[in-house]
Amino acid sequence: MGAATPLINTGQAYGTSGYRNFVLISLTLVYTLNFIDRVLIGVVAQPIIEEFKLQDWQFGLLSGFGFALMYTVMGIPIARWAERYNRVRIIAGSVILWSLMTALCGIAGSFVALLVFRIGVGIGEAGCTPPANSIIADYFPARSRARALAIYALGVTLGGVLANAFGGPIAQMFSWREAFLALGIPGIVIGFIVLFSVKEPPRGYSDQPGTQHEERTGLRETLRELSQKTTFWMNITAATVLAFVGYGVGNFSAPFFQRTHGLNVAEVATQIAVPLGLAASVGALAAGYLTERASGRYPNAVAVIPGVSLILCVPFYWIGFSADSVNVALACLLVGNLLHYSYLGAQYTICQGVASPRSRATAIAIMLFVVNLIGYGLGPIFVGFLSDVLMSSQLESLQSGAMISAQACDGTAAELLATLGAAQTEICQTARAQGLGQSILYAVSLYGVGGVLYLITCKTLQKDLTSKMN
Repeated sequence: MGAATPLINTGQAYGTSGYRNFVLISLTLVYTLNFIDRVLIGVVAQPIIEEFKLQDWQFGLLSGFGFALMYTVMGIPIARWAERYNRVRIIAGSVILWSLMTALCGIAGSFVALLVFRIGVGIGEAGCTPPANSIIADYFPARSRARALAIYALGVTLGGVLANAFGGPIAQMFSWREAFLALGIPGIVIGFIVLFSVKEPPRGYSDQPGTQHEERTGLRETLRELSQKTTFWMNITAATVLAFVGYGVGNFSAPFFQRTHGLNVAEVATQIAVPLGLAASVGALAAGYLTERASGRYPNAVAVIPGVSLILCVPFYWIGFSADSVNVALACLLVGNLLHYSYLGAQYTICQGVASPRSRATAIAIMLFVVNLIGYGLGPIFVGFLSDVLMSSQLESLQSGAMISAQACDGTAAELLATLGAAQTEICQTARAQGLGQSILYAVSLYGVGGVLYLITCKTLQKDLTSKMN
């Protein structure tokens, strides 16, 4: 796998400007693929729910916990390898593995098979972000990392945009299976390109001369170091709350627009999800540049900007997910996304900013362990479970005669019409749409909690940073 490069602190950027930007773009492309393959299941959620006759909580298990379990379990061991061995090789191998597992999702013949392949995707994707963050920290000095990590974080939103732009139309033209095959296979090729084109940098190269570090640190030592950093744990708490809501709502946004506004898979993907993803990308990138420019005068800008933005996004999400008009909903959600995704680069900047060079990959992995196990693992299940509960409540209020069970409402519209008739089919569809809509409204209110947590982080941020951003 190759030994780790030695620690050399120069305080300068590593490599030429052109090559440094090439590496950043390459890693951003890898992260984009990471989220294409992660988000795609949400794009084609409704067809999968209908084909396998799933309750919303079951899809939450499939799209969230099934992926997050092995992603989190493997994250820290892979990050430990990245502290000691060649990080580029780890990333390249991970890309090839998760892309193969994504393609295999397209041939899954059952709910269980699809769940197994999703677990495989999670194992592969665990090897992406911790070593990538560590590499970026060695190419870019502390003063430039907020911008670099904001660009890298664009993979989250760009991945969502591309998953919808290509996955939605492909699923509409063919089926959800072809969408997995078409978007999974190219990643295998990109994994080999990264392997042979990205150079492993010396560790700690861009840190200020004299930065304290240990030649080798174990997990116990890393946890001991981070246990003294209140900022690290506050950042994790905020990021976990935001992931809990973001993944929960994100995995059910396509079904929401299909059930509530009657759009098909391709219409939701291209008319709703793509514009929202682009707005999120602009918000993440703008926050990164604003943080870099403002940090000289306002050292806590990296926490203040996402804190205020997250609080402001809540009313826009409430109006958007309550609106009767698709256009009104889209306009409000665009503003919400622009504000909400300002935290993406900040969570990584703060996390690695309080860790020593030898501990950065592990620090990122610890953050992702908590964020993904709780946020990604439980967020979709929570939104799905709450949707099912509220749907059952809606069924009771909409029926005056014989009761229809929630299970009787499973399946496509054609199947429901054949078994229940037009009147009861309408009741089922109305209850399912209203249950999911109410569940999403309760969830998005928690974005404000995440914003408050980032503002609280300002109290200890400067004390805990190892390299000052200004």
